[in-house]
Amino acid sequence: MGIAILVVMAVGVALMLTRRLPTAFALALMGVAIALVVGAPITGDEGSVLVTVLQEGPVLLAATMIAILLGSWLGALLGDTGIASTLIRKTVEFAGDKPYVVAFGVFIVAILCGAVTGSAPAAMLAGIVGIPTMIAVGVHARAAAGTVLMGLGAGIPLELTGWQYLSDALRIPVEVVRDFQIRLFPIVVGVGLVYVFVQSRRRGLVHSWAMKVSGAQEPPGEDLRSRGRRVGDVAWYALPTPLVPLVLALGLEVPIIPALLAGVLYALLTTTRFSQIPRRALRTLYRCFDVAAPPIVLFLAIGILLAAVRLPGAVEALDPILGAVSPTLPILFVVVFAVLAPLALYRGPANIYGLGAGIGGVLAVGGVYPIPAVLGLMASYGQVLGVSDPTSTQVVWAAQYAGVRPERVMLDTLPYTWIIAAGGIGLAAVLYL
Repeated sequence: MGIAILVVMAVGVALMLTRRLPTAFALALMGVAIALVVGAPITGDEGSVLVTVLQEGPVLLAATMIAILLGSWLGALLGDTGIASTLIRKTVEFAGDKPYVVAFGVFIVAILCGAVTGSAPAAMLAGIVGIPTMIAVGVHARAAAGTVLMGLGAGIPLELTGWQYLSDALRIPVEVVRDFQIRLFPIVVGVGLVYVFVQSRRRGLVHSWAMKVSGAQEPPGEDLRSRGRRVGDVAWYALPTPLVPLVLALGLEVPIIPALLAGVLYALLTTTRFSQIPRRALRTLYRCFDVAAPPIVLFLAIGILLAAVRLPGAVEALDPILGAVSPTLPILFVVVFAVLAPLALYRGPANIYGLGAGIGGVLAVGGVYPIPAVLGLMASYGQVLGVSDPTSTQVVWAAQYAGVRPERVMLDTLPYTWIIAAGGIGLAAVLYL
């Protein structure tokens, strides 16, 4: 029976890799197929396909989906109010025409954007102004795209929606997720800074469109400060908006959803006239549904898969196989899983927002490793997925906006994200094994 489950998973991976089925559909079908393979009844109050898998499964990650929606709403406000663009312009104004300083500044702003919301919206917030500005001062186009992506990756350990997802997927307290992610953060930032230093030394041609975006066609004699006044920089006290949810969640231990709501309220109150707040709030809320819909659909499908692999029959069938092939010594745990980190690419089996979620769920439920160690594994693989996967929306957007192929950005960033993944897995081994 365990072999049959692995065959179902292999077929699902093949369907996703060949794009025969969208990821969400493939994951949902895998969940139903696994439930049928392990002999789950079609109907019944508990452990059935209709109730446990299809009724309870889609809402398994409900808190994560709400957090995704609120994070997308806050991201939409950062763009609509001009907070994100002001942060970039202030950074560039401070850096002048020094490529290193501009790149480091964009990297820091990208961390803030990545901590608020994930995927393409975060890349756009940091990259719409940041990428052409870097290219305009001589940073190579691939390095410009990679700098934004490495910044987003450095923000992932601070992303509250990511905390909620890992907490729900592994059925582990948010506090445990938070503690590991805070420990992972210095590793990610350190490697990211090395990337920016090394890659920003490469010089590229200045693209005409980049010059337009970054200021070449502004009125004669207009500098960044006057341009900021013309396009409407927000007040200084609005700029800490991305930090508000994080400070509340970290410093005051406010739950994730209220912390994100507080960030939304702070953004509205510091940038919008009181009479206009309802209109802006509703407009950005409606807009964020377009951004939040794809990940929410994906989390619905992941919930179905998690409900299926947590069925007693699935756990009993997979336990002997996982116990036989899983490395037990801490050093082997680090070496084996670090080598396998690129399997997170191209919707592979280590994709934590795909089949990797199911595998992580099996490892956690089956007791192969302590659940916090599985958490460290998934968080580490998330770095490779979020920064280097050429099929991820943020990678595709950043690469195309910079005028390069996503595969070239993957080749530039993968050595660094691979090191991050190895470091994160090593950290998990030291802490939990």
